[in-house]
Amino acid sequence: MRPGCECCDVDLPPSSTEAWICSFECTWCSTCASDVLHGRCRNCGGELTRRPTRAPEKLAAAPASTTRVLAADCR
Repeated sequence: MRPGCECCDVDLPPSSTEAWICSFECTWCSTCASDVLHGRCRNCGGELTRRPTRAPEKLAAAPASTTRVLAADCR
């Protein structure tokens, strides 16, 4: 689970319901997914779907990533 939107870099913690992903797990916020990307991943062209949340008790054994990924010239 990536920690932020690859377009605008807004924080997307593991509990966020505002995160959207493609099948490669590229990560986007709701606003960028709809308004900028129009439901398609800019990296692979795949469909974006809401990212599932991770149960808090599972984060200790399987923590979310802390590495931020930003797409160049997304906007």
